[in-house]
Amino acid sequence: MIGYLAFALFALTIPAANWLIGNVGTECIPNGPCLIPVGFGFAAPSGVLMVGAALVLRDIVHERLGALWAGYAILVGAVLSAFFAPPALVIASVAAFALAETADLLVYAPLRRKHLAGAVMLSGLVGAVIDSAVFLWLAFGSVSLIEGQIVGKLWMSLVGAAVLMVHRRAKAAA
Repeated sequence: MIGYLAFALFALTIPAANWLIGNVGTECIPNGPCLIPVGFGFAAPSGVLMVGAALVLRDIVHERLGALWAGYAILVGAVLSAFFAPPALVIASVAAFALAETADLLVYAPLRRKHLAGAVMLSGLVGAVIDSAVFLWLAFGSVSLIEGQIVGKLWMSLVGAAVLMVHRRAKAAA
């Protein structure tokens, strides 16, 4: 049950992130993203927290359903995203998701059995950097907001690592 819920939430993160970028923020740049503060004096497109959640949800999908299901969720999210965002933003987000999630998976999979929290954090960092660079460049032709993107995504990876550790401990105790 948890795996399928994570699958659905993961698939929904792509259209949700695209909708947030164009509609929610403390500052909206004309013909650009809406921004939110993420800490340390940085701002990022508002979809950043949704993308950070996606990095963690992908790990849950992998744990519960397997790596192939994570790929299916990206495809579902890409199709859904076409209803919520302009084509250029959809292309940028799907390309960024696909590349970042692939890199995230390649880092996460070999480390997850030995050190789950470390696997979540390291794979989240790798995914955050790749996703940020690819998305910002394709969507806006600049990587000027990359620091804020990475900080925002890492906040969610920290939360996700804690959630996965609690889940794994509860599962082991049962």
